[in-house]
Formats: sequence, structure tokens, C-alpha cells
Amino acid sequence: MPATAPTVLATSIGFDSRGRGPYDWAPGPVFDLAFELAGGPDRPRICYLGTATGDDPARVAGFYGAFAGRDVDASHLSLFTMPTVADVRSHLLAQDVVWVGGGSVANLLAVWRVHGLDAVFREAWQAGVVLGGVSAGSLCWHVGGTTDSFGPDLRPVTNGLALLPHSNSVHHDSEEQRRPLYQRLVADGTLPDGYATDDGVGLVYRGTELAEAVADRPGKAAYRVRRGADGQAVETRVEPRRLR
Repeated sequence: MPATAPTVLATSIGFDSRGRGPYDWAPGPVFDLAFELAGGPDRPRICYLGTATGDDPARVAGFYGAFAGRDVDASHLSLFTMPTVADVRSHLLAQDVVWVGGGSVANLLAVWRVHGLDAVFREAWQAGVVLGGVSAGSLCWHVGGTTDSFGPDLRPVTNGLALLPHSNSVHHDSEEQRRPLYQRLVADGTLPDGYATDDGVGLVYRGTELAEAVADRPGKAAYRVRRGADGQAVETRVEPRRLR
């Protein structure tokens, strides 16, 4: 059963760690939310894309390990050195949830466009597949945001898929360059108005509008950032609903 409206779950939330290695992952409550947004199927189908880290096999293995033994139909789509499924479009349209991992959003967007995934994802979004992800997997659905794709000093990215007509900033509270740069880019018009997330916070969009913010830990928030009449950025806190 597809989502009742085009849905994006854009987050600064990754997998939970079991602590036995860097990719010893467990699915956190954000995945329960994703399945709920997808209509609560008995055996949800979720596909992982690790394009932003070059389809790192360790992360792909971590994804499968996270869902091992659970009533979930897990799959992945890697694009290096060639797509791992014969029909990319059909595979993605058959999912309940697509989850995109973090890494280089600039590289992710370039590779996706080479393979025509920009058009496929728009079709999947309109068909009710829940599109989600963390960091680069949050930025990609928006017009643009701030990224370290080009080096340690953050720079703007402005060629996102733009399913959502907003800008986005991730890791708003944990990376010191993020907040001031994002505010400046919105203030000077490089980026449109948008939303930022602290670590542990996600944004739920139904259609192109923000439906709610959610968090998997206390003391965190989302933020609405807009260009004020005086040309300065105005940041407004959005209190999230606590998951689980």
C-alpha cells in the first residue's frame, strides 16, 4: 500500500549502533516511522542506496545486518561498477521505502543523473514510495543546501533534485560551519527558504509541505530558516515529536 501522498523523510538520523564495529547497525525508530508513512505493510520493502559513499560494500553489509531476522524485504541498489538490478526503474517503483545514506551529495547527484535516477525518483515519489535518507540522503530531495562534498570548508550545493522547493541544512548543531553558512546563503538568496535539522532530527514532508519534525533523542530541534524583509536570515525553532 503506497503512501497516501508524495512523502519525503529527510533526516540527520542514521542507523543506531550496536557498538561492535562502525557498521554494526540496528534500525532505529525512524525506520518504523518510514514504514508507517508507507501505509504499514505487513512486510515492508526497503531499498538502500549508498551512492554517496561510492557504494561502500561495508555499509551495504551493515544495512543488511541491521534488518537481518526482521520481517522486512531488504534490498540495495549499487551503481558501481554497474547497476546491481536489471531494471532500476521497476525495482525502485516496487519499494515501500527508499533509504539513501550519507556522504557526498555532489557525487550522488551526478551519478544519479547519469543513470536517469532523477526522473525515476520523481516518478516513485509521485507513486507513493517513501523517499528517505540521512545527510546527503536528506539534502538530495531539496533544491540545495550546505555540503562538504568539495572539501573540509563547506560550500553550497544548488542542483538538488528539487522534489521539494526548499533548501536544507543537516547536522545543524554538530558541525560549526553549518548554521552560519546556511543562514548566509538563505539571506543572500543563493538558497531559497528552507529547513535545518539537528543530529537526531528528521523532517516529514507530505507533498511539498512540511508535515512535522520528529526526533529520536531529547533536546533536539528542527529550524525554519527564511530570508527576512531586511535581507537577514530569520531562524525559527520547530519542536519535533519524539519517536518511540
